[in-house]
Amino acid sequence: MATLEYFFDFTSPYSYLASTQVEAVAARAGATVRWRPFVLGGVFKATGNRSPIETPAKGRHMLVDLDRWARRYGVPLVFPATFPIPSVLALRCALAAGAQGRLVPFSQAVFRAAWAERRDIASAEVLAELGARVGLDGEALVAAAPAQKEALARQTGEAVERGAFGAPALFVGEELFVGNDRLDFAEAALRQSAAAAR
Repeated sequence: MATLEYFFDFTSPYSYLASTQVEAVAARAGATVRWRPFVLGGVFKATGNRSPIETPAKGRHMLVDLDRWARRYGVPLVFPATFPIPSVLALRCALAAGAQGRLVPFSQAVFRAAWAERRDIASAEVLAELGARVGLDGEALVAAAPAQKEALARQTGEAVERGAFGAPALFVGEELFVGNDRLDFAEAALRQSAAAAR
């Protein structure tokens, strides 16, 4: 079965938008999704890229663009009070949740909290509450997060080695698609991969 690898960071609004679509994209193509947290700041540093918000004209346009995409997808999007969002603790918690088979529901809950509910996902208390919301021991989840430091660094490094320079970074095999606006190309690649496997 074909797989869509979805590298994401909770600080990325375009990762949030993609998070609302990737499962449906994969299902339509008869594929699966592998959710893979990574540190976008680390990707930027390694590749010399930078956030659009750092360029005033791009930053202004990004707000308009995000609103357009949210309306197209029919999902809420509220820009956070603090941006970029400090997301490393949440990303480590996501990997810790993955060790308990709850990576996807936890990540979806964090994305909603950050981009639909305007909650502070840098807060250990908020992350513990979100963990509990998806059936985990929230306090234990946050306590387990530091042990995921190296795993998160490795996953970030892997994405960079494979060509990622932004988020979301979507892979079908070794073919890279960057941005939620490339999901249609990713879906076509998934269909082609599935057809080739028959």
